[in-house]
Parts: sequence; structure tokens; C-alpha cells
Amino acid sequence: MSSLPVEQLWLVLLDFLTDLKKQNIKIPSEINKNMGLTKSQISFYKKDTSHPDMINEIGRASVTLSEIQNQLIDIASDKVSDKYTEQWIDKIRRANKGEQLYDVPDIHSKFNLNPPPGFSTSRITFKKPILEERVQDIGESYGLIIEYEDDLTITVYGDKKDVQKGIKEMGSFFLE
Repeated sequence: MSSLPVEQLWLVLLDFLTDLKKQNIKIPSEINKNMGLTKSQISFYKKDTSHPDMINEIGRASVTLSEIQNQLIDIASDKVSDKYTEQWIDKIRRANKGEQLYDVPDIHSKFNLNPPPGFSTSRITFKKPILEERVQDIGESYGLIIEYEDDLTITVYGDKKDVQKGIKEMGSFFLE
């Protein structure tokens, strides 16, 4: 599956970071934190590439990845060797040009729901299948978006308070 250049860059930097750690080189904890943040930003962008907030997120992710890239290059130059660093710079260039260096499986996480911007989300799994009409009525009452994953599992998107109210109203379904 093809991926975005920014996602390929993230994968290269993750590999670079991991390789440096294997060599017992101390990496600032801020880099790990920022790698996690940028992965989330990339995932959010992939959820809805046309939304203006998502476009801003991918821009911020690119800036953060550039900063991480520079930090890792500096660390590698200082602690390893120029030849080693040049190999990683070459991979970084290739990723930035859009070359597919790593395969990115299309895996939809059962845990990371990646809600659209401004939305809260919740996943509900029922013991028995319920009538779609009942859930839709509650969804419409509170302005919620309901996605049916299968006969037993739904994902609810909406304003946080509305999601909470909708789930509370669906509580009776758990007793059935």
C-alpha cells in the first residue's frame, strides 16, 4: 500500500532513532514524544485529507519531523561517523522525494479511533445485535454520527457532551 512522503519520512526517522538506540546512544526523550505526536497527526490527516484542520496538522507534523531529522543527524554526526550519517541522509532524501522505502499496511486499529477534528468518539460493543433504528433515533436526537462496524459494534462520533448523553441513553441496550 502506498503512503505519504511525510509518513515515509516518519518511518525512516523511526528506523534511524531505533538504530541509534541499538548503539547505546542517548537520545533526548523529547524526540520520542514528538515522534508519537507526529504519528498521530499523520493518522488524523489520513482520516480526512480534505479538512482544513487536517491540512494544518500535516503541516505541523512536517515541521516537527524536520526538527527531529536535524537532531538525529547532529547526534549521528557527533556520536557515530560521517559515513553512517550520510547513509541516513540519503534515506531521508529519498523519503522526502516520495520514494516508497517501507510498506505501510492498511490496518484500522480497533483502539485508536482517530476522530475527525472537533469530535469526540466512543466505541460500543453489545452482547446481542440491536435494531439499527433504535440506535439511529438516539443518534439523531443528539446529533451523533453512528458507524456500524458489525452487528454488535458501533462507533459514535459527536460533541463530547452529546456522545456522553447518547451513550447514557443507550445504556438500557446493555441490559437486553
